[in-house]
Amino acid sequence: MATIKQLNKWANANTTLSLDILRIAFGVFLFIKGISFFTERKYLHQIFDSLGGFASEMLLIHYVAFAHMVGGVMIVIGLLTRWSVWAQLPIIICAFLINFIGDFNANNTFQSGIALILCVFFIFFGSGKHSADYYLKMEQ
Repeated sequence: MATIKQLNKWANANTTLSLDILRIAFGVFLFIKGISFFTERKYLHQIFDSLGGFASEMLLIHYVAFAHMVGGVMIVIGLLTRWSVWAQLPIIICAFLINFIGDFNANNTFQSGIALILCVFFIFFGSGKHSADYYLKMEQ
């Protein structure tokens, strides 16, 4: 717990508006990806077919879409950002690795690689000074 407090103090002291804009853009990206999971089901079926198929692929699609949409909104407003990023991390790691198991797509590898880097960054950095977390902390 002390480490998280130290990270929050460091992040709030070193925050800039550009890092908050990066956090917001990352949250919007995740939200849009969550929407695309619902709208591009044929593409997702092709990905799962190249892996040999899953018995519960519809459950997986709905879980990932819901996690991206809710997590994206929480990251945008800066509410429980580290928890939201931790929830996104297994999904994004699998999105990165799935390109090497199935058909390789350079664009998806690049997007998931950048998302993975941003996840690791925001796990350490947190939500920053211009966020709901900071506002709620100051109201106490």
